[in-house]
Amino acid sequence: MNVVVIGSGPGGYVAAIRCAQLGMKTTLVEKYNTLGGTCLNVGCIPSKALLDSSEHYYNATHTFSEHGIEAKELKPNIGQMIRRKEGVIKSNADGINYLMKKNKI
Repeated sequence: MNVVVIGSGPGGYVAAIRCAQLGMKTTLVEKYNTLGGTCLNVGCIPSKALLDSSEHYYNATHTFSEHGIEAKELKPNIGQMIRRKEGVIKSNADGINYLMKKNKI
């Protein structure tokens, strides 16, 4: 092993890819079950996904009528919002996994 990168967040996985591209045998260590670090797994990305769903709900209940769209008796489906958030995390983590395999990390 030439390089061990600790953490697969935005800095870690990019550093690991670059090391592999430069011909170094590279290992990436991550404490979470999925790659992506804190930002992807429990931080920035999950919170932004939920905020996005909340913004859509707000717009549907507060601004659609200005555009002639009547949306009465809307209610948020928290379970679906959480499933969407999990899907966003999985999609991004799958992308990082693909890059690791492609670069033999």
